[in-house]
Amino acid sequence: SSDLPPMTNTLIFVDLASDDPAAAGAFYAKVFGWENDARPQGIYHRMVPGGFFKHKDGSDSQIGNLHLGIFDAANARPHPDPAGVAPREISGGGRKARVWILISDDDSADRILGTAEELGAKILWWNHYWKEFNGYNHAFEDPWGNEILLWGKAGENPQIPADYTRE
Repeated sequence: SSDLPPMTNTLIFVDLASDDPAAAGAFYAKVFGWENDARPQGIYHRMVPGGFFKHKDGSDSQIGNLHLGIFDAANARPHPDPAGVAPREISGGGRKARVWILISDDDSADRILGTAEELGAKILWWNHYWKEFNGYNHAFEDPWGNEILLWGKAGENPQIPADYTRE
């Protein structure tokens, strides 16, 4: 028998660290078209993608899209100590959490990657097909070191471009 409650705990939010949350909020608003909800400005920015998860027929479900938070690494809020605690800098090298973003049907990986790169992101890789989950994948590192992976639906009977790597 399990000691877990009968209902599964629900993931509600993921936060990215930045040394300039206002600039990071502006970056994600331009790259993905999300609302930059500063709460408060420069301290914590909630990125609101808008809309709802879709049913298979393309209509809106009752489930609102998830949000992404951006917090100030110098004083991560919320915290019981108003001055915050160490560490106070963004993470350096090595692996860290990755954030996956589904490419909208009315957008493209090329536009997203191009905009991200123009705004200071580093393109990590692009044009990769992952058969296990039937998706086209691309990745960039934002100016604060966060790794963002793009997911494009390949659909039924995908036609994988010749220049794509595959696994």
